[in-house]
Amino acid sequence: MSTLTIDLFSSLDGFAAAEDWPGYWGKEGPELMAWLEETLAEDHVIVMGANTYRTMSQIVAEEEDPTFARMAEIPKVVFSKTLKPPLTWANTQVVAEDAVTALRQMKEENSAPLRTMGSISLNKVLLREGLVDTLQLVVFPVVTGQTGLQPIFADWPDLDLELVTSRTFDGRMQLLRYVPTLH
Repeated sequence: MSTLTIDLFSSLDGFAAAEDWPGYWGKEGPELMAWLEETLAEDHVIVMGANTYRTMSQIVAEEEDPTFARMAEIPKVVFSKTLKPPLTWANTQVVAEDAVTALRQMKEENSAPLRTMGSISLNKVLLREGLVDTLQLVVFPVVTGQTGLQPIFADWPDLDLELVTSRTFDGRMQLLRYVPTLH
């Protein structure tokens, strides 16, 4: 049986991105980047929704970043009723059926861990259905109250979070790994 981890990057006030801020809010450092490379080196399947796929595949096409090169090698599953194969991002499969049903089956039949990337709407549904084993959040030391885009936790179910590990990257970012339970 496989596990499902939600992976998110967030400002301190819970936004996934902000207007006129660079990627990683301009705070990336060697420890964070090394951790990302270690995480991507692990055997897993990336799960995402169509909006995240569109954004990430565009970034991958435009940048020559070793992180993105590795992500092209990793198997990816995109839940979408609008995207049609073949997709431009290598090793990507489109699943048009219900994400909850498909992920339940994937968890039962696969051994490789499943990890979401972004996909805020998908994460909300997966949490409500009790499919998430781990919530992994990297909090960046910025507040984007005026320019924040994509509020991460809006309309999420109430959760009780058990902290299982934490780590500081580059003296600034906090990695918080939780086991979520519906409240």
